Amino acid sequence: MSLEASVGPLAGLRVVEMGQLIAGPFCGQLLGDMGAEVAKIEPPGEGDPMRNWGQGGTPTAWRVIARNKYSVALDLRSAEGQETARQLINVADILIENFRPGTLERWRLDPRDLCAANPKLIVVRISGYGQDGPYAQRAGFGGIGEAMGGWRGIVGYPDQPPARMGVSIGDSLAATYGCMGALAALHHRHQTGRGQIVDTALYESVLQVMESMVPEFQVNGWKRKRSGSTIAGVAPSNVYPCRDGEYLIGANQDAVFVRLCAAMGRPELAQDARYATHLARSAHMEELDGEIAAWTSTLTVRELEAKMIDASVPAGRIYDAEDMLADPHFAARGALVTVDDPVLGPTTMQGVFPRLSASPGRVRRAAPRVVGQDTEEVLRRWLGG
Repeated sequence: MSLEASVGPLAGLRVVEMGQLIAGPFCGQLLGDMGAEVAKIEPPGEGDPMRNWGQGGTPTAWRVIARNKYSVALDLRSAEGQETARQLINVADILIENFRPGTLERWRLDPRDLCAANPKLIVVRISGYGQDGPYAQRAGFGGIGEAMGGWRGIVGYPDQPPARMGVSIGDSLAATYGCMGALAALHHRHQTGRGQIVDTALYESVLQVMESMVPEFQVNGWKRKRSGSTIAGVAPSNVYPCRDGEYLIGANQDAVFVRLCAAMGRPELAQDARYATHLARSAHMEELDGEIAAWTSTLTVRELEAKMIDASVPAGRIYDAEDMLADPHFAARGALVTVDDPVLGPTTMQGVFPRLSASPGRVRRAAPRVVGQDTEEVLRRWLGG
């Protein structure tokens, strides 16, 4: 498969991706979506385990996470594979890896040596606990990072064990921060001519989105706890029942709450001392939710949605994939794109994000069908062999 014209703000950059499963490969997907040429190194034979992941009868996860990539089959446990990888890295701009710390060093691919040979190289290292510290050598998957970073402990209901999201959010956050680190390092390279190592830990990536959890305890002695479908101190903000489904309403800001009460035909609630202020609503969350639920349960989702739009109250339906495929807003913004996939045929998946006005990225090519299908092409173009 020949290289298509590279487009996007990262066009011209070469990326070697050595990671497997989600964290490293999603970082590579983000860079590839923005125009970088990504050489995905896979072990000969079965390749990345992601090729067999996905719900339903036909695996689909690989078709998304490996788009805009070239499959290069190398055995990194062999001297020959290590030497070929080293040659590719010597002409690359970015290397991504998400192995346990020390693995690259055992494979004679120590990032310090790689950077010495290629001073412009940026190495994105993604691991469970980071490259140093007492836990560095522990095995770490995304869920473990979610637990240590504070996410798992506050998700779910108080009388039940911690819940999880239905996606691997810890891995995706680490990949996103790894990508952000690579872009920051690129800017530094533009100024200095030199690359650097980006150390990204799963648990620290989760920690970054935990808002004020730590100072809330350090300053106030207050620990966040599981609160089900609500969040402590924010009301009303919940999923409410309708006659034919459920609907999310977020009207915790004072002026928005006034508009919600008017839409309910209950303007007096906004003046009620129990609900008139943010703090008062927080203290009386359950009874306020009961008032709102009693009203929403008399309406269909469509009727409630119309009222919330008219009242300019932030609210929305709970979407699944079928809803997304049918929604005109997704289509109008290109949030979903259809890729002519050699395995699945025309396949719809999330589009490139974020959108840039002058140099937008796009899905230039489908995920590699066969392990190592692009090995000869990449070696020829990159190494001139």
